[in-house]
Amino acid sequence: MGWIIALIVGGIAGWLASLVMNRDASMGIFWNIVVGCIGSIIGNAIAGPLLGLSGSVQEFSLIGLVIAVIGAVVLLGIVNLIQRGRVR
Repeated sequence: MGWIIALIVGGIAGWLASLVMNRDASMGIFWNIVVGCIGSIIGNAIAGPLLGLSGSVQEFSLIGLVIAVIGAVVLLGIVNLIQRGRVR
């Protein structure tokens, strides 16, 4: 059951991050889920040591969603930097 929640929360986090980074038109639902799930890993790697926060995408929590969105924004910023040579 946790993987279904992870897919839903990952999709929402990826979609919100794509709106923030102005990439919504170029991403589909599959890439939103991928970016959201990977963003959750990145967000936990950043927020854990710095802020002492941790959130899981497998169990829905508002902190976990915020951490996943922040990690997904970081991931999309890195992708923009590699693809275009600049961050939008």
